[in-house]
Amino acid sequence: MMKIRKGDEVYILTGKDKGKRGKILKVVPASEKVLVEGVNMIKRHTKPNPTTGAPGSIVEKEAPVHRSNVALFNPNTSKPDRVSIKTLEDGRKVRVFKSNNEVVDV
Repeated sequence: MMKIRKGDEVYILTGKDKGKRGKILKVVPASEKVLVEGVNMIKRHTKPNPTTGAPGSIVEKEAPVHRSNVALFNPNTSKPDRVSIKTLEDGRKVRVFKSNNEVVDV
């Protein structure tokens, strides 16, 4: 079970975008990276393609961030928080915030 999933709101811990919050758009488990909305923006120069009619342009898009550089945002404390995995009595595994032992998944 992964501690960070698509759709989670995360807080950036390090790098040029330190302190920003954003929603996870994509998780790449093989490289342990995540794509966060509006964070780590890069400019990609694209060539024109005459067969499809696409013009050449400069596209600004998100680049992946390593998962160790993000922390799940805890809405109750309004701070980033670490996450652990706990097994409930019925056998389900859920994510739990370490600071207040509150269940992330409902």
